[in-house]
Amino acid sequence: MDKAPDAFRTISEVADDLKVPQHVLRFWETRFSQIKPMKRAGGRRYYRPDDVDLLRGIHHLLYGEGYTIRGVQRILRDQGLKFVQSVWQPGAEQPVHGPVDDDDVDQPEDVATEESAVAAPPPRPQATPAAIRAQMSREDLRRLQATLFELSECRRLLDNAMQKTTTD
Repeated sequence: MDKAPDAFRTISEVADDLKVPQHVLRFWETRFSQIKPMKRAGGRRYYRPDDVDLLRGIHHLLYGEGYTIRGVQRILRDQGLKFVQSVWQPGAEQPVHGPVDDDDVDQPEDVATEESAVAAPPPRPQATPAAIRAQMSREDLRRLQATLFELSECRRLLDNAMQKTTTD
């Protein structure tokens, strides 16, 4: 029996719907302050329809479009919550900048002089994230993203453990 569209969803229902492990949803809560499920006694999470739409949008941007977590945070900041809640729907407006524009590394400006430019070998073309994604299957991308989330969660747990040992 399916629930009504406006019914609250448990974490297991949302995880099954998005085909991600529950710990990924809990991890996203630590990275996206906009995800605020209602918590009942015992800490059980209940996601409102707007929460589920936001999670679908985040999932679409991360898994479907290849954005990083920081890239999705930037989209939330620049284009707003409602945008991300609807971005996953067919025909919806997509982000202004693609995931290739999502690099958070500052690139040094080209300051070569004419003399050094003549002597320097031509720059080697680098594969863009979009080109790399084009060569990978959807399943490979899903596995890679899941691994990244697990590694990030491990790092968070290690950071918490290290912080506890320094305060004890």
